[in-house]
Amino acid sequence: MIGIDALLNIGGKIIDRVLPDPEAKAKAQLELATLAQNGELAQLQADMNEQNNISERWKADLGSDSWLSKNVRPMTLIALLVAYFIFATASAFDIIVKQAYVELLGQMIMLIVSAYFGGRTLEKIVEMSNKNAK
Repeated sequence: MIGIDALLNIGGKIIDRVLPDPEAKAKAQLELATLAQNGELAQLQADMNEQNNISERWKADLGSDSWLSKNVRPMTLIALLVAYFIFATASAFDIIVKQAYVELLGQMIMLIVSAYFGGRTLEKIVEMSNKNAK
């Protein structure tokens, strides 16, 4: 788990590498400190903690002996994609599907795909920052 101080430290290191100009660097560090005071870094930390908790749940599910707990998330994604494909095919044959169902299905797919791929990306970023902090 990364604390706010660690996030500030990482942000400072990134600023040092990206901005060679001392004036631009000072301005960027001030903005980073302002974000910390406004609580935006705390929100970022809360989001990262939430992603870590989700990842831990997924690891626990994968370590389980139950076939269903290992496969419920991929099966849900596949079912939603199949439903979306069915709606798209129905639309090609002029079968009208209520717009609310299509929008709801699209939002659910975006949520699940974001959790799968976005969550893993965030997990990798946290792992890299932990390795760099050590």
